[in-house]
Amino acid sequence: MRLLALMAAFCAVAAAQDAREIVLRSISLDDRFAELARNYTFIQHVEQRELDSKGAVKHVSTRDYDVTLLEGSPYTRLIRRDGKPLPPDEERKEQEKLARSIAERRSESPAGRAARLEDWKRHEEQRREPLREIPEAYDLRLAGETQLEGRGVYVIEATPRPGYRGKDRISRNFPKLKGKLWIDQQTYEWVRAEAEVLDTITYGFILVRVQPGTNLVLDQSRVNGEIWLPKRFHAEGAARIGLIKKIRLDFEITFDNYRKFQAESRVTGAEEIR
Repeated sequence: MRLLALMAAFCAVAAAQDAREIVLRSISLDDRFAELARNYTFIQHVEQRELDSKGAVKHVSTRDYDVTLLEGSPYTRLIRRDGKPLPPDEERKEQEKLARSIAERRSESPAGRAARLEDWKRHEEQRREPLREIPEAYDLRLAGETQLEGRGVYVIEATPRPGYRGKDRISRNFPKLKGKLWIDQQTYEWVRAEAEVLDTITYGFILVRVQPGTNLVLDQSRVNGEIWLPKRFHAEGAARIGLIKKIRLDFEITFDNYRKFQAESRVTGAEEIR
């Protein structure tokens, strides 16, 4: 019995170590994944559903954006609202904004262009920085293995580690979130991530308070056989705006039409040409 207890304890420690190593490896490869992702343009569909107190949908609003690379860094252009093309006046304004951005970026000095690209990369690195805290912020457990998108994945549960203090405004909320990760067994990229809010999360100047029980899900898809890229992000739960207004969240972003942007490509007006 003593031997069985020791074996069980050893297996538990080994599984925990395996989970941590898997997550550490995925994070260590993040820079390479990010570099590949920068080469892709896509269409982003944003859908917000307003719900009543019983959870029934009262109103749906949607927006579609074309996200492309403009002289080395992303440019986001609104192309549809509620499934319809923009009214002529609004479309003209979007085209004028695009034309100004093209002119400004193409007239940059080499130093100005380098500074813009460096600023964008720095912003992206800061956005990803909290991921590096996950192995310290959470107790990680290998819950099993399964198949997603036809590929083998590790399933890892993440439970907040008591007393952990995050380094920035995002990671400071890690103690208020528990999660689960599905990580590709071959590439160590994240195929799916889920999180549940355990305690109220506050953000923004208007004090939006996301309530416990809110669920967040990110699904990714394999593109060109070389990288996992976002397919769907969904948030569902409740929040309070300011001190009074309470709303039910049902917010979804989908990504499709991924295209690998060629080095010789240039944006002219609303079209991409070679």
